[in-house]
Amino acid sequence: MLATLLPAPVVVAADYLSLDAAQHAVFPAADAFAPVVVAPSREQLAALLSQAGPQPPHGNIRIWKATRAGTLLGYVFIDEVIGKESLITYAVGIDAGGALCNLEIMSYRESHGGEIRNAAWRAQFNHRSALAQLRFGVDIKNISGATLSSEHVTQGVRWLLALWQNLLRPAAG
Repeated sequence: MLATLLPAPVVVAADYLSLDAAQHAVFPAADAFAPVVVAPSREQLAALLSQAGPQPPHGNIRIWKATRAGTLLGYVFIDEVIGKESLITYAVGIDAGGALCNLEIMSYRESHGGEIRNAAWRAQFNHRSALAQLRFGVDIKNISGATLSSEHVTQGVRWLLALWQNLLRPAAG
């Protein structure tokens, strides 16, 4: 009976981009997106975690190879990380040279912290290509009121960059 008297938590769930829209927002010049499946070994996962650092809980991670006229532009990653209580779905690109591009928030399901959708905050990730350039609170600034959301998305992007570096980076020729 007491539970019925307590206020219900406010959750604002908003979907901002479809899969197709997110892929084209990340790589607007691409004319094709092909799914990529990676199956890291237990040893590779341990190495990724060691490189990427602490991680929030993730949902599904999906990857597509973005091409234009058959030429690799890069990879689109769609990831989900926990914000405070709910998953944040975001897309980010890593170009063929290994630089991050065009972080997009696809779905935000928290009652606070939606400021991570601001273009200026998302732009902090662009052109970074090393894990040492993705330190939360140093390289990627916090947003007051969106601390967990901004920290967890930053940690998730670190994971994706480590994944690219270890499993998808083209071999040096």
